[in-house]
Amino acid sequence: MDNTSGTPEQATSTRSAREWARVLNTYREPNAWRSWYEVAVTIGPFVFLWAFAWWSLDVSYWLTFVIALVNGAFLLRLFIIQHDCGHGAFFANRTLSDWLGRVLGVLTLTPYDVWRQSHSIHHGTTGNLHRRGIGDIHTLTVKEYKALSMPRRIQYRLYRNPIVLFGLGPGYLFLVENRIPVCFPDKAKYWLSAMATNAGILVALGLILYFGGIVPILLIFLPTTLLAATAGMWLFYVQHQFEDTHWEEEDAWNVQDAAFQGSSHYVMPKVLQWASGNIGIHHVHHLQSRIPFYRLTEVLRDHGELAFNNRLTIRESLRNARLHLWDEDKKQLMSFSQALGGVR
Repeated sequence: MDNTSGTPEQATSTRSAREWARVLNTYREPNAWRSWYEVAVTIGPFVFLWAFAWWSLDVSYWLTFVIALVNGAFLLRLFIIQHDCGHGAFFANRTLSDWLGRVLGVLTLTPYDVWRQSHSIHHGTTGNLHRRGIGDIHTLTVKEYKALSMPRRIQYRLYRNPIVLFGLGPGYLFLVENRIPVCFPDKAKYWLSAMATNAGILVALGLILYFGGIVPILLIFLPTTLLAATAGMWLFYVQHQFEDTHWEEEDAWNVQDAAFQGSSHYVMPKVLQWASGNIGIHHVHHLQSRIPFYRLTEVLRDHGELAFNNRLTIRESLRNARLHLWDEDKKQLMSFSQALGGVR
């Protein structure tokens, strides 16, 4: 993980996180025409590929399956647009952003108002060891893990296993857990959001079932949804789970430092960067969440030194998938073997 560029002049430490936050304020203004363009070039291909996949059912199920997988990239991008709506970053009109987010929530299987609240909590508490639990990936410290009983240790190891975290987890999260507001069970507003989204999903699936039977659901809906969900889970993981990420106790925690130092810059090929709505430029996003995703690259062009802060390549990110415990003394995320040695 590269925290700075190779030359002292370009080191990001020349400005504090708070200073960078002030600089980034100038990029918060969305462009309505550009925002609608991004909606059009994402939902247009998404609908076309859905229709193309349906047509291909009479040609080859394998072709249908491949098209559905490709469409997962556009569904992921729709989620990023929904994400920006939740931050109030996509349109200056908050009502328009919210209703676009709610409509997209039916496609992404994500109740918008529930997700917006939990994600807001994530942004406001990231890196705070005393405020974990909502909108993040469950992470224990070494001391906390050692204090667990053996059954609880096994449970945590299973949860952090890549097969569960990136295999079973995304499907469970988007197909099952999102159906009820588990984080806010006592708030009517969030039940309404979840149930309205569920109703929209049921109507859509009912129409698919009525006109096409079960096959389009199995070969188009599920592959598209699960691929997008898995990609989204992986991106969320690598954006905060890396060796030199940032966690602090409540009294030493600062929201700007946590946002800037605890979020990665995930460097991807251009096509993946486009499909993921530049969300890999996560340190900039977390420091100023009101910047529309299409302006994040503008920030890096204007302030090239930011490209080297917590820079993470795809190869490095694969190695980070083995990191599971936060060592409070060494200030590093570690693997079980690194943190515990022979301790199980």
